[in-house]
Amino acid sequence: MSILIKGGTILTHDDTYRGDVLLSDGLIQAVGSDLDVPANTDIIDAGGQYVMPGGIDPHTHMQLPFMGTVACDDFFTGTAAGLAGGTTSIIDFVIPQPQQGLLDAFHIWRGWAESSAADYGFHVAVTWWDDSVYEDMGTLVEKHGVNSFKHFMAYKNAIMATDDILVPSFSRCLELGAIPTVHAENGELVYHLQRKMLEMGLTGPEAHPLSRPPEVEGEAANRAIKIAQALNTPIYLVHVSTKDALDAIIYARNQGQRVYGECLTGHLLLDDSVYRDENWERAAAHVMSPPFRPKGHQEALWRGLQTGNLQTTATDHCVFCAEQKAAGADDFTLIPNGTAGVEDRMSVLWHEGVGTGKLSMNEFVAVTSTNSAKIFNMYPRKGAVAAGADADLVIWDPEGTRTISASTHHSNVDFNIFEGKTVKGIPSHTISRGKVVWKDGQLNA
Repeated sequence: MSILIKGGTILTHDDTYRGDVLLSDGLIQAVGSDLDVPANTDIIDAGGQYVMPGGIDPHTHMQLPFMGTVACDDFFTGTAAGLAGGTTSIIDFVIPQPQQGLLDAFHIWRGWAESSAADYGFHVAVTWWDDSVYEDMGTLVEKHGVNSFKHFMAYKNAIMATDDILVPSFSRCLELGAIPTVHAENGELVYHLQRKMLEMGLTGPEAHPLSRPPEVEGEAANRAIKIAQALNTPIYLVHVSTKDALDAIIYARNQGQRVYGECLTGHLLLDDSVYRDENWERAAAHVMSPPFRPKGHQEALWRGLQTGNLQTTATDHCVFCAEQKAAGADDFTLIPNGTAGVEDRMSVLWHEGVGTGKLSMNEFVAVTSTNSAKIFNMYPRKGAVAAGADADLVIWDPEGTRTISASTHHSNVDFNIFEGKTVKGIPSHTISRGKVVWKDGQLNA
């Protein structure tokens, strides 16, 4: 069955124009006016709306086994929630345990992801090092389409990648044409400060940001960037949350280094006051790493997006319900880290970015879709409105509104960090692989 999206304004990362879009067989067949349309084609009237590439969230953790529990969104519920918000693709993470083979872990995650309601890809984490890791990285790139490898500089005594792992892994990425990505927090400092907070009797969520101050991220970001510079490899920093890390990125980019940065929707809006909420459950629900930052860092991140020094937006969607968060009732270091956002990212960014003039509409498309597609080798199959591209599109109603709430969102989690926020600018239709999966508030994933 063919679909003709008619009468809308096509919005891409570098262009805005009136035109129709013809879809069939999971692909965009033609873009323009007076298209040759097959009989029995379904017609969607997009008058007064924008037709743009489906969102790509380059940082999610569906079904993640973490801190003694498992994230409560599996690949189906998490990606279905994303479709309701206009996100048609995610890049999730395979995270092997130390000494677990990368290929073994990849096949386990691939099995879980078979239930996904949307397209997905994987970054694969390097959590340890020997010759088998070197070989597995090659196999993943050459045979399985993986082109990015994740390095956690935090989480000591678990999955932390120390310098003796970063150096050979970054070098291997360069050999393979893959890009290393890093979670930049100094894990040794975090571990030390966590112990210090507990010794001081600070056991609640308010201690979480105190144990991970901005300097922890700034140091790790600078170290990772300098290692990449010495090895002449590009590098991508996930969830940049501080001016400290952004300054390191800007300095390196001004020297001609290939450094890319991602920021999270939550870090653009929320500050660390959320951890001082008198309601323990609400405060704990915001525990994620890096934490929400003191006021001032948010404006720096917006400037990073505006200047192009931050290229992508993500959510780090990794959700744990109140019962799971309660594992840290007496010790904040045991609260499972993670918040939601895959359903809300695009509307919140449109409302707070385009709606306030911080971002142009074309910049919005770039930071929610196209830049991720380019950096992670999916463009122009993803992130484009062009003949031959995947029929992953969102029809955006700039006048539509929605009030965000855990009572109405499609994720399994029982809390939303944007609870009660009314956003203007929402998807009226989401199309995945040529199928209408979200229409006028109804999900058909």
